[in-house]
Amino acid sequence: MLNAHYVALRVISVRRALSLLFKRDVDDLPSAEVVHVEDNRYVSYNFEDWCELSEFQREFEPAKFDWIRTVRFDLAVPRIVRVLEYSKVPRQPVKLNRRNIFARDRNLCQYCGRKFSTSELSLDHVIPRSQNGPNTWENIVCACLKCNVRKGGRTPERAGMKLITKPVRPASSPVLSFQLSDTKYSSWQHFLDHAYWNVELK
Repeated sequence: MLNAHYVALRVISVRRALSLLFKRDVDDLPSAEVVHVEDNRYVSYNFEDWCELSEFQREFEPAKFDWIRTVRFDLAVPRIVRVLEYSKVPRQPVKLNRRNIFARDRNLCQYCGRKFSTSELSLDHVIPRSQNGPNTWENIVCACLKCNVRKGGRTPERAGMKLITKPVRPASSPVLSFQLSDTKYSSWQHFLDHAYWNVELK
């Protein structure tokens, strides 16, 4: 979802997006619009026009969209919705949790550099907790079980190991950045560098 100035606000559910598109303000004007990529341009559609475009796309390019089937017609799921009233960009810090750390580090062990499934990974405190190492973005990395055992309760230097990248606090959601590498969401890429992401899954 974008604000009126085309700045990304958050990720919302399809239900929430359609609710915004269908909603009217006190002057019976639309509260939101669809922003769609056509020929490398961003084109805006109100709900009625999007329904008409959906009918065309369903017949000629159905594989390009996800679909919602209603009693009377099929509706293409919009990738981007823009609210037409101004909303400030939420400047919320990215949550420090296991999922975000795995995404930030791309499921790569930060000691051996190999990629693992999440079930084969653990979190490692660069400066161990036994040495008062803090629970911060800059002190926690993704590590495979073998490297974590080898490092033990030591610093990387003491264990003769080296970090492949310096751990930092991400500016935006690592999970979203990881997911948006999928070409399915390529239309979002333009808005990523200007956003402070806040995931809303409802």
